Amino acid sequence: MRFRFVPAALVAAAMLTSLSCVRSGAAENTPPGDVARPVSSETPSDTASVSGLPVDSTAMDSGQNTLFGIPVDSYNVKTEKVRRNQFISSILAAQGISWNDIEKLLSDNKETFDPRRVRSGSSYSVLTTKDTLSKTEYIIYQHDPRVSYVFSFKDTLAIYRHDAEIRRLLRYSSGTISTSLWEATLEQNLNPNLSAELSEIYAWTIDFFGLQKGDRFKVIYEEDFIGDESVGISRVHAAEFEHAGSTIYAIPYIQDSVMSFYDTTGASLRKAFLKAPLRFSRISSRFSGARMHPILKIVRPHHGVDYAAPVGTPVLAIGDGRVTSTAYEGGSGRIVRITHNSVYSTAYMHLSRFGPGISPGVYVRQGQVIGYVGSSGLSTGPHLDFRFYRNGSPIDPLKVEAPPVNPVAPESMDEFNRVAEAYIKLLATIKY
Repeated sequence: MRFRFVPAALVAAAMLTSLSCVRSGAAENTPPGDVARPVSSETPSDTASVSGLPVDSTAMDSGQNTLFGIPVDSYNVKTEKVRRNQFISSILAAQGISWNDIEKLLSDNKETFDPRRVRSGSSYSVLTTKDTLSKTEYIIYQHDPRVSYVFSFKDTLAIYRHDAEIRRLLRYSSGTISTSLWEATLEQNLNPNLSAELSEIYAWTIDFFGLQKGDRFKVIYEEDFIGDESVGISRVHAAEFEHAGSTIYAIPYIQDSVMSFYDTTGASLRKAFLKAPLRFSRISSRFSGARMHPILKIVRPHHGVDYAAPVGTPVLAIGDGRVTSTAYEGGSGRIVRITHNSVYSTAYMHLSRFGPGISPGVYVRQGQVIGYVGSSGLSTGPHLDFRFYRNGSPIDPLKVEAPPVNPVAPESMDEFNRVAEAYIKLLATIKY
């Protein structure tokens, strides 16, 4: 596998032919000038301080170590991990912050910090004075490599946000599969998110569970770095995948203000899902990270959307796929699980009965009846609990942004062909 920076001159020449991108919030098929630069900063950042946080200039002048403008050498510093089901309020309380101060702090800074977004496993550092009082003056919570929050208790109660400086590099890679796409990226120390991006782009055209040894790919993409650490793939520009003797290009093109990937004929690489698995229904409960369970009376995540409908209402498969399970699963009641491709799968819960011929291994078509609304399992009344998964993780079905499945419009084919030709030429320069 190879990966390196795209030569600036080559990029500029290819991009000027006409490549697609979205810039400054506007959708257009125009040359992305910023992309031609191998290094750029996404977020202007003062590495010494956080915007709005008072900076101790005396400490900075004296050469003390500072973090976000705080002279950390003047404090005892203890770093911990957020435990599962731990709230920011309990973290603050454990450091001696009063509940009145916690309530005021979170209320006054709700536009800056959302306490519901605290992640288990994230790090936080507690800075306490070195005197006998050992008073907590700062708590620094690192939400992820990109974003940190400073909780200040020194003079006034405040929360400040710090966005790390991001370097965005335009790169291109190639690889040959020996076992899996995931393993291929790991073996070359590439960001594993690259395999996830490729598998999503090709989800409808390549079965990534059936890759063969010798399959190979090329890809042009932008990767984000903080210092020397890769923190994510910001965008895939184009790709080429050789699988089972066929070469499938992924050409980006913006149509109707939405960017999607197409093959060289202008056909979309993706298929649409139905907007809902029921024709007539209403939403009775939405996807939530913390919902009061109507029967158990405890707060826990609800990773689906509930559709209220009469018993016996037909439930439809939202897309083509293979049934992987039809069973009675405790609180979920009668449930049908469908795998649509190597990325997406769905589940349909609390059914009264399964649809005709629906059993594990059966291939279903979009819109086919796979069951009927019921109230089986833990349920207060007839409804469908619909779950949507991406790579095994639940996502909000109402926020799935399915790009258009229509092919490139005939009147746009000349422009699309120019875009495709430019990308194909650029991909051809990448060696295996």
